[in-house]
Amino acid sequence: MKRVILLLCAVICAVQLKAQEEWKVAVGEKVPLFTVENKKNEPMPMGAMKGKVVLLNFFATWCPPCRQELPRLQKEVWEKWGERADFEVMVLAREEGWDKLDPFMANNKYTFPVYPDLRREVFSLFAESLIPRNVLVNKEGKIIYQSIGYSAEEFDELIALIEKSLEE
Repeated sequence: MKRVILLLCAVICAVQLKAQEEWKVAVGEKVPLFTVENKKNEPMPMGAMKGKVVLLNFFATWCPPCRQELPRLQKEVWEKWGERADFEVMVLAREEGWDKLDPFMANNKYTFPVYPDLRREVFSLFAESLIPRNVLVNKEGKIIYQSIGYSAEEFDELIALIEKSLEE
């Protein structure tokens, strides 16, 4: 019985270490600085977001879990807080350009801001693989939450943390 418990503990530790390896940055660290361009070719620098709560979402149009998550991002995040001056949403499309993003956004009636990350330049600051990913940054520019994949429970947790962060 002791061997089974020890083996189980070893497996749990290995899984937790693997999950930590999936991120290049950790909760509590400053968010890496980057700049993306919007549809009008205007620069959107992460450094200019200080004083705002920022949600970074990494996705791809072909990704099934991303397609589950994005309707909730639209309704429960963007439509609720998108107009606030102290909140920013940056949805970054990994390896996809406007040729795919424009029809995807139109077909799904999404209105949140989306940015192409054609060469994974932004994504690679945070991770090497696995989407969707969410990163929540507080008003001081520190990462306060990270998630990989999609589950309803995880997204509920993210929404609660956004709300709490906006109240501070």
